[in-house]
Amino acid sequence: MSRGTGRGTSREANLDERITGALVGAAVGDALGGPVEGYSPEQIAERHGDRVQGIVGPWNGDAWRTARPLAPYHKGDGHVTDDTLMTHALVRVYAQVHDHLDAYAIADHLVPDLMTTPRWIPELEAEALPLHRIFLAEKWLVTRLHYGHIDPREAGVGNIVNCGAAMYMAPVGLVNAANPQAAYTEALDIAGAHQSSYGREAAAVFAAAVAAATAPAATPDSVVSACLSLAKDGTRQAIEKVCETASRHTDFESALIPLREAVAPYDTVGPDYRAPSLGARRPSRLHSIEELPVALGMALVADGDYRHTVLGAVNYGRDCDSIATMAGAIAGALGSPVPDDWSKQVSEASRLDLWEPATTLAAVAREIFERDVDRRRAHEAAFTEIAGPRCSD
Repeated sequence: MSRGTGRGTSREANLDERITGALVGAAVGDALGGPVEGYSPEQIAERHGDRVQGIVGPWNGDAWRTARPLAPYHKGDGHVTDDTLMTHALVRVYAQVHDHLDAYAIADHLVPDLMTTPRWIPELEAEALPLHRIFLAEKWLVTRLHYGHIDPREAGVGNIVNCGAAMYMAPVGLVNAANPQAAYTEALDIAGAHQSSYGREAAAVFAAAVAAATAPAATPDSVVSACLSLAKDGTRQAIEKVCETASRHTDFESALIPLREAVAPYDTVGPDYRAPSLGARRPSRLHSIEELPVALGMALVADGDYRHTVLGAVNYGRDCDSIATMAGAIAGALGSPVPDDWSKQVSEASRLDLWEPATTLAAVAREIFERDVDRRRAHEAAFTEIAGPRCSD
């Protein structure tokens, strides 16, 4: 197999399989990364006696509820986190709208979904409003859009700049399958309700990455190329440097430290993830979130293989639930199979049907594509009428 395929099969995955792979793959990556989020590769290895190779329990064992009072969540044992809750919420918005989304759709549909409908929250082990689980950077959506009545296109301004919007943008890439430019543009609009600066940019580039991964014969290299063709400012530079470094590695163990060193100049959080620097998460044209470049780098290191891509993301540490969410979505969209034992365990532990959102989104994606075809044909007819027929070569 040539470097860059990573799918382990000669048959090209179809749209439904790629959408399923991306959404299930994102959720499984999220669940694997959750219990070791915030720690370094060295701390993770010390805590678990080696690199994490699958689903593990909470970092603080039975004391998970009280060890971190600000975040009393059962991370581990196959529980998905807010990354997956937000991704599934965005799928529901697509299912309501049956068309492309914009920032107003976030205000009109996503915010009410978070505020009004109790759902099973795996980390709380109870039914609750998603609003009660999501992080403060995501609660910003409710504060600004519901209570502040801010123009949705500008509501992201003032929020901390992190991966909050990027982490749930996979559905945008899947609706725009094989069209990275369209995914980038749509996600940029959607994310304006949530983020600004390089956080918003990362959301758009991640959506483009997922769209690029669904294209026929896509490879990790082609995904990175699509990202670099669209990314701006520090986000582009960070992806370029991290992926240059990743291209020199074929196993995640050797890549853990080099990838961190490559992204560090662009990351505002600093070396201690739990004690961010004074300039952390503030708008800048020079910086980038850490999660997306590292996710792309791990996909390159693993040649697109799902298991090794996600394990690399998990053992990287820091914000590794979001890194593994993004990495899992990209590898799954490329067609690399998500291990059945992982997906079944995560689904059962989280009490979530991981496949239903994929079935829903695949149907919506086809519907939107037909709408796009009709719109393009109408535009072509109108333009031809006013411009005249094209001159033949």
